[in-house]
Amino acid sequence: MGEDQSSTLIYALIALATVIYFARLLKPGQSSLRGIPAIGPTAPILSYYGAIQYLSRGREMVQEGYDKYKGGAFKVPELFRWHVVVTGHKLIEDLRKASPDELSFNEASAEFLAVDFTLGPAIHQNTYHVPIVKNQLTRNISTLLPEVKDELQVAFNDLIPPTDEWIKVPALNTVMQIICRFTVGVMKGAFVINMFPKLLRPLAARLLTNVPTNISRGVKHLEPIIRERFRLMEEYGTDYDGKPNDMLSWFMDEAKGEERSVRALVLRILTLNFASIHTTSMSFTHALYHLAANPEYLAPLREDVTRAIKQEGWTRDALQKMLKVDSFLRESHRHHGIGSLTMTRKALKDFTFSDGTFIPKGAFVSAAEAPTHFDEANYENSEVFDPWRFVSNDGNNIEGVKNQMVSTSTDYVTFGHGRFACPGRFFAANELKAMMAHLVLTYDIKMENEGVIPEPVWYSIKVQPNPTAEVMFRRRQS
Repeated sequence: MGEDQSSTLIYALIALATVIYFARLLKPGQSSLRGIPAIGPTAPILSYYGAIQYLSRGREMVQEGYDKYKGGAFKVPELFRWHVVVTGHKLIEDLRKASPDELSFNEASAEFLAVDFTLGPAIHQNTYHVPIVKNQLTRNISTLLPEVKDELQVAFNDLIPPTDEWIKVPALNTVMQIICRFTVGVMKGAFVINMFPKLLRPLAARLLTNVPTNISRGVKHLEPIIRERFRLMEEYGTDYDGKPNDMLSWFMDEAKGEERSVRALVLRILTLNFASIHTTSMSFTHALYHLAANPEYLAPLREDVTRAIKQEGWTRDALQKMLKVDSFLRESHRHHGIGSLTMTRKALKDFTFSDGTFIPKGAFVSAAEAPTHFDEANYENSEVFDPWRFVSNDGNNIEGVKNQMVSTSTDYVTFGHGRFACPGRFFAANELKAMMAHLVLTYDIKMENEGVIPEPVWYSIKVQPNPTAEVMFRRRQS
């Protein structure tokens, strides 16, 4: 298809999407949210203008709603729906307690990430990978850590060779080089696909994203490995000698029926890559910027890491004892989590919050993340980046289990909260700590413009580290 034809098709799809959008606005079901105050205009045509504004000013609109209706609920306009946002401890706790057959995280994620058209419908219809992440992956952190450490050393040495001279490194691009390109493709693909109503999304996925190409690339690389492992299982049994203790093996052990095909297994691996590696790289880059702008934090972090490794070696127990590293990363998460909203759910049946807020079946509801994390009622001097905020005054303890990086609460919701909080956060936290420990022991770092943290970039309600900023590295001198 030529460039002109592609452009014509895109314009035609957008025009059709607009018509369908206005038709949906006039459906009777829209009136069921009228009792919830709105940010932006509510009239059918003007609300579409509000939705366009939300694409560029989502962060500000969510903050406005939080400031006006703190402790209650409000709604913000998206292209094809209103999205309800709840605030305050009481309503976030209601959201946590809601059962998945009332308010579903799985169905919300499937729609917002356009899973049916990117990763495939089986990913959200059969979530057997979730307990594997919760159980096998978490239980094997200690076993996997030496391999993770070795991979980190190789990656850092390849991408940031230690030298005695200062070198400038494009931070986000460097961190992203160690992740699968597929993760970026899914994010971009989901954004494009969700610009269209459901009727047009299969066509948009096929014509306007590169996700199918990336899936094919994944199959090409993994198919020989998968087929060889199936051969060994067939010949020597499921627990054959030398069987790798990794995610692919765990998937192959648990997969049933069609999920045992090469393509299905590749999609599970790519799903985990997207869900974990992409967010981990964002988190680490945010923390890297904070550290480079404040190199005086290096010495306390080095002392923290050195003490823990001296006591426990390079082990999970050592990572658990890196209290200042834990506090530093949690504070970075508080400042720059995933964005303005978290804990997104889709109502599978009518639901009423404890304050009487009514959520009709089919509606979407989230908790406010960034406004909660910058609320002075939750965190004193909330605008200040305090790296040791969660460490006791003597520096020897985290201030209670609830202040550990992996812990969730109604005032710390980066990982979500409750039983549907991110199942991979325990592995992710250990990975981030290992990366930070290696970095502070190996390098001196700073910003060329000393003391200045590069401004993060917001896309509606999502935040990512500055994509062009550079960090200066040299071999550790002290």
